Amino acid sequence: MFRLKSIILDHLKHTAGTEARMLPDPDKVLIPMSMHIGTPCEPVVKKGDHVLAGQKIGDSEAKMSVPVHASISGTVTDIKDYRLLNGKTCKAVEISSDGKHKTADCSPPEITDKASFLKAVRESGACGLGGAGFPVHIKLDLKKETDTLIINAAECEPYITSDYRQMVEKPDEVLGGIRLVMKYTGIAGTVIAIETNKPDVIEDFEKLTADIPEINVLKLPSVYPQGAEKVLVYSCTGRIVGEGEIPADQKVIVMNVSTVAFLYRYCCTGIPLISRRITVEGTAVKNPLNIFAPVGTMVKELLEFTGTDINDVRKLVAGGPMMGSCLMTADTPVVKTSNSFIADREYTEPVTTSCIRCGRCVRACSMNLMPLMIEKAFINRNTSELKRLRAGLCMNCGACTYVCPANRRLAETNQLAKELIR
Repeated sequence: MFRLKSIILDHLKHTAGTEARMLPDPDKVLIPMSMHIGTPCEPVVKKGDHVLAGQKIGDSEAKMSVPVHASISGTVTDIKDYRLLNGKTCKAVEISSDGKHKTADCSPPEITDKASFLKAVRESGACGLGGAGFPVHIKLDLKKETDTLIINAAECEPYITSDYRQMVEKPDEVLGGIRLVMKYTGIAGTVIAIETNKPDVIEDFEKLTADIPEINVLKLPSVYPQGAEKVLVYSCTGRIVGEGEIPADQKVIVMNVSTVAFLYRYCCTGIPLISRRITVEGTAVKNPLNIFAPVGTMVKELLEFTGTDINDVRKLVAGGPMMGSCLMTADTPVVKTSNSFIADREYTEPVTTSCIRCGRCVRACSMNLMPLMIEKAFINRNTSELKRLRAGLCMNCGACTYVCPANRRLAETNQLAKELIR
């Protein structure tokens, strides 16, 4: 195997040693009907209804969709349009808490075969918790021969430790989820892929899987973007997911470690996806923490829970510093795919200068792309050149922008280029 290009980042995982804390139910939550890839749900409740935590409040008949559930008990006080981070609009259900946190009648689903397992996975509201939000019941409904399940436990972005804390605090949930997926999909082998900057969990999982030959722990170099799907498949199997392909085309599926852990919890309790373990970090955060928060909680409440003065925050990012999205306001709700919020006290807009053709962006790209040439072709709207340059392979890892001494927005341009040729 040849070695993919990568960059070295400071880990800055200051919350790694801190057990996640539970956020008290907020007075109000706002739950978007689109927190997954695919068709948004439509609300199945109306203003004035009283709902219980875990009760379904949104659903769709579309296959590429997952239901949405109330994260607290209370009264539906509004149903309104909500603009997502990607600029699209969906409905959102506002629930005012009754302060009682009454849960719906949740019981473990009856699972006897693959069909009932996939039905249960859909009803759980599960989507990929690594950030993509792909409906899990679609991913697990294998249409091609698949021999390997890769558990993405790399967590290669700086600051974020929510997956790490899952492995430290509840490793049994991870193994339980893996066994469920293997049992009902028929996948013969699993690789738990962990970066070497987490030696304690590597040691723990090697012990836990010592007598399970079909589950192996793989130590990965701590480089960026090790956790990107295409990179991970290559690192674990040596197989190349080509342009236009998905891992299933290489007989592999990839699941985030928190996703499989959630599946196990759901199959044990019947409580759907209504909360997340979230890292709250950054220079403006007084007490960086991992927090269990109900879906729909406003980010400002997470910041206040850490003792942060909202007035000190100059930059707020949902996700990691490399691939995350800047938020316009802390009045933004936690969604199913939230794993981190980074609040910084200072922000200076980078000054962009002319490309000096140093080639650093090329040397940093794991996909062997030429971001500077893609930028030029995009500016000229040259779609044939963009296709020749394989712009569609860009994973939006942000490494090219990170290393660019001219502060050019290469990663951003790459995404616009992908849209142009899509």
